[in-house]
Amino acid sequence: MVISIENAVYIDGYKIAFRFSDGVNKTVDFEPFLKSSSNPMITKFLDIKRFRDFKIVHGDLMWNDYEMCFPIWDLYKGNI
Repeated sequence: MVISIENAVYIDGYKIAFRFSDGVNKTVDFEPFLKSSSNPMITKFLDIKRFRDFKIVHGDLMWNDYEMCFPIWDLYKGNI
């Protein structure tokens, strides 16, 4: 079965709630990942306005043109 993201909604802080194509709902907190990174391409998303500017494209979560993205399976498991 191929899993895709059907919907993603910003909650607060660095949390996003997902609904996947199999009906599973999951909320993922990106804060630990963002705060532990030393890569400026990642840490710039600590700017909450920039973080909130994500899109779902072809079932994938992404920021800008895949500037930051995560494997769907990792989001599904809640491990980023």
